[in-house]
Amino acid sequence: MPLKKKSKKKKAAKAKRKPTSKAKPKKKALKKKAVRKKAIKKKPAKKKTAKKTARKKASKKATPRSKKRALLTKPTMVEPGPPPGTVPPVEEPAANEEALGTVTHYYSHLGVAIVQINKGTLRTGNQIHIKGHTTDIVQQVESMEYEHQHVDQATPGQSVGIKVVDHVREHDILYLMK
Repeated sequence: MPLKKKSKKKKAAKAKRKPTSKAKPKKKALKKKAVRKKAIKKKPAKKKTAKKTARKKASKKATPRSKKRALLTKPTMVEPGPPPGTVPPVEEPAANEEALGTVTHYYSHLGVAIVQINKGTLRTGNQIHIKGHTTDIVQQVESMEYEHQHVDQATPGQSVGIKVVDHVREHDILYLMK
């Protein structure tokens, strides 16, 4: 018997409920009607256009196109400044040295400097002096290579690899000590 009582309660609860499907379409229809409103046309502000035309007139008065063209075509003359005060002097080699070439590259993992020979000849066994901004090395040429081949002498125009005892930098000058 308790089962019958529960079923009666369920039926009573269902009866009390209002059907929701009928209420929703009415609300939707009302919403659609409410959304339909006339669009309000906005008028452009007169102040902004007046400012723009005033700017255009002012810019035309300040620099007309012909003046702009004249400014672009005429080269501007620049007056030379004062002469440089102290130019660092170029280091002159010592009396017993002759500049042979310059360092173009340095391979730190090999300890090899690539030297471009500009004048004179460099031979293995010669005493050399490599001088630069922070470099100052005096050593004897122990080994020299040109295009991965061991050579005993280098002539002007050749770039040779020389084994060096310390770090050298590009643009260092190689002097032959007499």
